Amino acid sequence: MASQGTNNIFMRYVLAIVIAIIFTPKLSFAKQSKLIGLKMNMIDECWRPNPEWRRHRQQLATCSVGYVGKMTNNIGKDLIHYKVTDPNDDPINPEPGTLRYGASVIQGKVWITFQRDMQIRLMKSLLISSFTTIDGRGVNVHITDNACLMIFKATDIIIHSIRIHNCKAQAPGMVMGPNGKVISLGQVDGDAIRLVTASKIWIDHNTLYESEDGLLDVTRGSTNVTISNNWFREQDKVMLLGHDDGYVRDKNMKVTVVYNHFGPNCNQRMPRIRHGYAHVANNLYLGWVQYAIGGSMGPSLKSEANLFIAPNVGSKEVTWRKDGYKNVDKWEFYSVRDAFENGASFVVTKGGRVPKPNYSKEQGFKVVDVKSVRSLTKSSGAFKCSKTSIC
Repeated sequence: MASQGTNNIFMRYVLAIVIAIIFTPKLSFAKQSKLIGLKMNMIDECWRPNPEWRRHRQQLATCSVGYVGKMTNNIGKDLIHYKVTDPNDDPINPEPGTLRYGASVIQGKVWITFQRDMQIRLMKSLLISSFTTIDGRGVNVHITDNACLMIFKATDIIIHSIRIHNCKAQAPGMVMGPNGKVISLGQVDGDAIRLVTASKIWIDHNTLYESEDGLLDVTRGSTNVTISNNWFREQDKVMLLGHDDGYVRDKNMKVTVVYNHFGPNCNQRMPRIRHGYAHVANNLYLGWVQYAIGGSMGPSLKSEANLFIAPNVGSKEVTWRKDGYKNVDKWEFYSVRDAFENGASFVVTKGGRVPKPNYSKEQGFKVVDVKSVRSLTKSSGAFKCSKTSIC
C-alpha cells in the first residue's frame, strides 16, 4: 500500500509538471523542452516547444542564427498576412490567392501561409520580394516538376518548411519580378533555390532533392545567408557558394551552414565554395561520391563539429580543391572538433590561423559537441506536423 501511495504522489507530480509546461506562459521555452525531454538545436528550441506556435508564427523571425542575424525586419505592426488558397500559377498575371501573387506582387512585409496541403507547379521561376516569409508549417507543400525559387536583388527573406524537388531548367521569358512589375528573365538552370545578388536570406527546415542542376546556389555577390535544418538528398550537385571563378565580388560572401542533413545519395558540393567564407557547423553527412566540401579561388572554411560518415565505396576524403591555380597556397580549410566515421578523412590547410566567423551578438550561437549532431539534425527537413499536432 505504501508503494502504491508513493506511485500516486509521483504521478501527480508528473501531471503538475505537464500542466505547468502547457499552461504557464512565463516558463521559458528552453525549460519546457528540457522538462519534456526534447532534444532540439538552438533554432528549434526557440519556437517549437510553444504549444501556441500557430497563433504566434512570427516568433520564428527571432530564432535565426549565423550570418543572417535576426529576421526582425520581417515582422511588425505593418505585417501583411497572406494565405495561399490556389495552387495554380500565372507567371505574368498572377491571381490573388496564388503563391506568386503573395511572393512577387504584394510589396512590404508579407507573411505567407497555406490553406491546405498543395502541390504547386510553377510555370516560371518564382521571384520573391524583399521582406517576404514563406511559411509552410502545418501543411504539406510541394513545389515541384518545373520551375522553382529565385531570390533576385532582394533582402530579408525566410523560406521555411517547404518541399522543393524535381526542378527543371527554364528558357528565357517574361515573369513577374520581385518589385511587382513584369521583367524579362534569362535562361534558368534548374536549381531548387537560387540566390542572385541577395542578402539577409534564411533557408530553414526545407526538404530539397532531385533537381536538374543544383539544390541551392548562393551567387553574384549574395551574402549574409544562413542555411539551417534542411534535408538535402538524392542529388549530384547540392550547394554552390560563389558564382564562378572570375566573379571576385563573391569575396565578400559570408554563409552559415548549420544543423543540416546531407544524404542519402548526395555526390558533391556540400558545399562548394568560391572566393568567400563559410562556417559549416553541426551538420550530418551520410556519405558522398566525389567529395563533401570543396572549392576554388582561395575560399575560407571553418568546418566545426560536423559528423562525416564516409561512403562504403568511393572517396573517403571529405575535401576537394580545384587544381591548377596560382593561389593554391591561399586556401584556408580547417577542421575543428569534427568527427569522422567509416574511414573519412579531412585534408586541412597547414599552418596559419583558423578563420573565425566573427559573428555579432545577434548572429552568434554555440556550436555543440559533435556527439549531439545526430539528435540535433533528426528533425531536419520540412515538418510533418498537421494543423492540430505539434511540430
